[in-house]
Amino acid sequence: MVGGHVTDGAVIVGGSVAGARVARALRQNGYPHPVTIIEAEDQLPYDKPPLSKATLAGPELSPVPLLTAEEAAELDIELRLGVRATRLDLESAVIRTSDGQQVPYRELVVASGVSARRSPWGQPSGVHLLRTLDDAGAVRASLDRGGDVVIIGAGFIGSEVASAARKRGLKVTMVDPLPVPMARLLGEELGGRLTDLHIRHGVDTRFGVGVETITQDESGPVVALDDGSILRATTVVIGIGTTLNTNWLDGSGLALEDGVTCNEFCQAVGQPAVYAVGDTARWHHRRHSLSIRTEHWTNAIEQAVCVAWNITHPDDPRAYQPIEYVWSDQHDWKIHVLGTPDPLVSPTLIDDEAADRWVAFWSSENDEILGGVTVNWSKASVVLRRAMATQGTASSIVDKLTPSEETIA
Repeated sequence: MVGGHVTDGAVIVGGSVAGARVARALRQNGYPHPVTIIEAEDQLPYDKPPLSKATLAGPELSPVPLLTAEEAAELDIELRLGVRATRLDLESAVIRTSDGQQVPYRELVVASGVSARRSPWGQPSGVHLLRTLDDAGAVRASLDRGGDVVIIGAGFIGSEVASAARKRGLKVTMVDPLPVPMARLLGEELGGRLTDLHIRHGVDTRFGVGVETITQDESGPVVALDDGSILRATTVVIGIGTTLNTNWLDGSGLALEDGVTCNEFCQAVGQPAVYAVGDTARWHHRRHSLSIRTEHWTNAIEQAVCVAWNITHPDDPRAYQPIEYVWSDQHDWKIHVLGTPDPLVSPTLIDDEAADRWVAFWSSENDEILGGVTVNWSKASVVLRRAMATQGTASSIVDKLTPSEETIA
């Protein structure tokens, strides 16, 4: 009973990787009550990272399933697809939905994620965002027509789309107002290496330049830049960030501050029956002593496991203290980012130019590893992550990450 009303089981709002993994993990932990996923898209749960990678570059548009209808039936997970959560009533422990239903819950898991930030320049024909399977289908169909491609935004999404387009042999121009791509995450030194990567693969980089307008003429989209230049294209893809899908929580009484504010157990502050997971969760990270929200696939997977444990083991909750990890495939580079890089500090850099791989890492004043970046060096990623998990020092791992070390592959 919650608020004097009979409740149902666990209701998960959002069927992307975080929501689907919570549902699976609840059953793996022996959760005895009903499990329901409410998902705004009418697609079965699918994985989103491939949409900007292999899905655009490969021969077919085929989503990677997270939960099939057969698996959902076997696990006794109810899927409510094509239905949006529109309001949360905490007092009654009820979620109101776009189909006019009122869904009671015993535990609520907020996994509604984010959407691609909308274009401030409008979205005429040929101009695309990329977040969903439908978006990917539209981008792919546009790339299939050939012609020039303009990418606005040099973050992960923009860089991966540029890579996919170049693999198709298309002419690509990338625009970003920052003079160095991803400098806010990695700093200017490493960001400069990403600039060189794009140029080496034939991308026309327009960095440090903003977009004034996007219009359309008889030949397609026309992008006007603030340096006076004009770019004509068949396809324009805009990757300028995300917006949280938390409007349905407005006025609910949940603490919201760039996400659902949670404690170290991913419980909403002051609401022990409400949890948040994935992109929407802002939780207290004990190791950093900070409130953190992150939008990465690995975080969603690991946090989902923790949330499911805490729901099924309320007397033995686990604090969520991950080693942050995200990857990106850009041209012929496999990039891994671990921990918390400090973009304002120059990292320790180890180059293995002969093998086209390198590693950079940041350490604290007491020599503790804080974060790192590796390129084409998977073993180095393992070494760094293990060092961060065990509070290893920079000096203790340098010898393990030398180009001459034959065991590093």
